[in-house]
Formats: sequence, structure tokens, C-alpha cells
Amino acid sequence: MSGSAKQTKSRISKKEFLELATDYGLPRLTGARVVIEEPSQRQYLLESVKGKFLIKFEIAKSEMELKRELDLMLFLRKHGFPCYAPLADRRGRHYRESEGAFLTAFRQIDGRYVNPSNLSSAQLENLGRVLADLHLIGKAYKKGVDNRFAFERVADVYNDARGRLPQYFKRIIRTFDEEVEYLKHYLEGKLPKGIIHGDLFPDQLRFKGEKVAAVLDFESASRGKFIFDLATAVNALCFDGQNYQLRRFEAMIAGYEAMRALSLAEWDAFPNELRFSALRFTITRLRDFFLNPVDEQLRVNKDYREFYERLRILRRERDGGMEGLLMAMATGYDYRKYQKVKALEKKGSK
Repeated sequence: MSGSAKQTKSRISKKEFLELATDYGLPRLTGARVVIEEPSQRQYLLESVKGKFLIKFEIAKSEMELKRELDLMLFLRKHGFPCYAPLADRRGRHYRESEGAFLTAFRQIDGRYVNPSNLSSAQLENLGRVLADLHLIGKAYKKGVDNRFAFERVADVYNDARGRLPQYFKRIIRTFDEEVEYLKHYLEGKLPKGIIHGDLFPDQLRFKGEKVAAVLDFESASRGKFIFDLATAVNALCFDGQNYQLRRFEAMIAGYEAMRALSLAEWDAFPNELRFSALRFTITRLRDFFLNPVDEQLRVNKDYREFYERLRILRRERDGGMEGLLMAMATGYDYRKYQKVKALEKKGSK
């Protein structure tokens, strides 16, 4: 099937569960229940005598998008990264069409969601290590993964949407105009790049104790700047709704730099990448809610104001803990540490 499917799979029967278990070679089932039920997808948790499994039916992705995402997940899992990897059925397929939806199956990874306000310094440090590990492992992934959210594309999305935003958005439009113009001149393009997650939010993470048990959802993964990926994680996990929290930032950066030290150019670019990340999520959320001509049931209802407020802080339009972050960024580069970690990276790649 090319393109997206049109409707989710209707509820499946006990007989169909058993057929799926046989087709994927799963252990004897002891139970099954719906864990996510949305217009764009449905997920079932299957319990067996030897662990738990997820069955997903999705319609929001095209076949090409799904293939790209699954291929990357298989590569990362093969190299020890904590993410889900699709199971193959008896015919060796990692996905298949099923009544207008794409069906995939995964072994469940034990772990729990943790609210960002409850994340410990150790959890944030381990998260930083995992993100750096993704960037290092991804260097060996040679397949092209198009970046749908590069600056030029986000600017195009905004320019397309600008004239169709509500009249009461005049002030916000003025901010966007200024920000797009600023970033067009001051975003640095010649920075280390590779595979990035692109969407490392709290709901994409599962923890087991202090360790990251799993990183979820690679549909926004692409080839992009590592510092943008790190900036997105900072925006998502180091902001408490009112202020940026320096403790969280320092813990995450300490973990990241234990695996991959940031270059001086990346430290210099950090503030602008935070601004671009905030702009990207503000604009795409506005587009998804106001402008995408989709069925009302499929509308993505994520509040753009969450990231607009971050952007205002990053633009120094209001207080919000930015001074501490700027000081940490200005003094964060450690040449000796950078050279030491670069030497270890080079040794590990031989």
C-alpha cells in the first residue's frame, strides 16, 4: 500500500489475537487489552507466559515513513541502543497491511514514564548519556534520512501559514517574523551532524530506576545537527512551565559530555539552537491545529503556547531562568575534556 491508510483497525477478537501470536511466534498468551485508542492508531498489550508484547495499528504514516522508521530502529537496537525493534512474522515481514492500517509488533520493554518535575539528577545525567550514545551510534548509519524540520522547511511552513493565522495573532506574527529573520542570519550550519531523534520529550522516555529503559517514537528522526537534538531535549525536559531549571540542564549536559564533548562552535550555537527548537515546535503545533485540513477527530491538539513562552524567554522578552543557562553555556567549553573525549571517540571507532 502506498500512502496512508484511511481508518484504524476495528477491535480484534480473541481468535485474531491467537492467530497473531502464532504468526509472530509469541509464547502462550494469558491476556490482551487496549492501551492506546485514537483515531490515528490503536495499540494492544498482549501478555504471555514469557513477557509482554505490543501490537500497533497505525494510519497516520505513509508506508515509506514507516519503513524508514523501522529500519533505523532495527539498526539502533542491533547496536545496543535502548529502543523498540519490530518483530518479524513468519514471512520475515516487520510490518504488514491489515484492514486499512499498518500492523507492527514489538516486545514490550519494562519501564515507566517519569514526569519531568520528578526526574532526578541521575536520571537526567543518564538521559544525556543515552542521547550522546544515539549520536555516536548513528554515525555508522549510512542511509539517508530526510530532515523535515530543517530551518528552511520550518520557515516555509511559517510563510505558508502566516496569511491564514487568526487576526488576533498580530503580536505573535510580529515575533515570528523577527525570529525567522534573525535565525536566517545567525543559525550556524557547519556543525557536527548525524542521526538525531528530533522529538525527545518526556512521553518518549521510559525509566527503570535511574536508567533509561527505552527511547520511543522515531518518526521525527532524521539527519541533523546534534546540538539541535540536545537543545530540543533541554527545551522539553529542563523547563518547569515557568523557568528553565539550571540543575536539570547541568545534569543532562554532564551525562552527554561524558560520552561526547561539545565543540566550542556547538557551545556558541547552543542559545540560537534553543531558539530555533522553540520556534519549530510553536509553528508546527500552530499548523497542525489551525491549518491542516484533516478530519476533526484526527486534529493534533497540542498547545503552541507552551513553546511560544519558551521562545519569549529565550528572546529575553521576559524572565525565566535564561541567565543561568547563558552563563553555563558561555563557560561550558573545556578544551582538555573535549580533546580527551574526542580521542576516546576516535579510539572506539577503530
